[in-house]
Amino acid sequence: MKANIFLLGAILASSTLTTSVYADNATRVAATSALGSVVGTAIGKEIGGNSGAMIGSAVGGAGGAAAASSKRTRTEAAIGGGLGGVGGYTVGKNVGGTTGGYIGAATGAAGGAALGRQVGQDRDYDNYQSKKYKKKRKHRHH
Repeated sequence: MKANIFLLGAILASSTLTTSVYADNATRVAATSALGSVVGTAIGKEIGGNSGAMIGSAVGGAGGAAAASSKRTRTEAAIGGGLGGVGGYTVGKNVGGTTGGYIGAATGAAGGAALGRQVGQDRDYDNYQSKKYKKKRKHRHH
């Protein structure tokens, strides 16, 4: 079982390294969050059982997403990665046992981080658009 975790971690780490070198790449954010969630789940499960695995998947998913995101979308990606990791672990554990929990944590964290990153980008775009078209008027009183 531990060999499967390390194998999955090695695959995700290599896929993270082979993606584009640009910061805040969606694939890299998702893969790093998935890797962090799986590692956090494994460490948390060893330390605190199922509750520890849930906490570890949230912390690992959030940390991985935050590490791979740009400064503007870091918070949203971290929240999405954390919530996705713990939700995915819970659903996967109920459906497929321990292995399902690891797979669920990885997919949940990846999807949550990608979604959170997109929410952050949309928010930044909306803020930019609202500032762009604001006209500054000087009122003269004669």
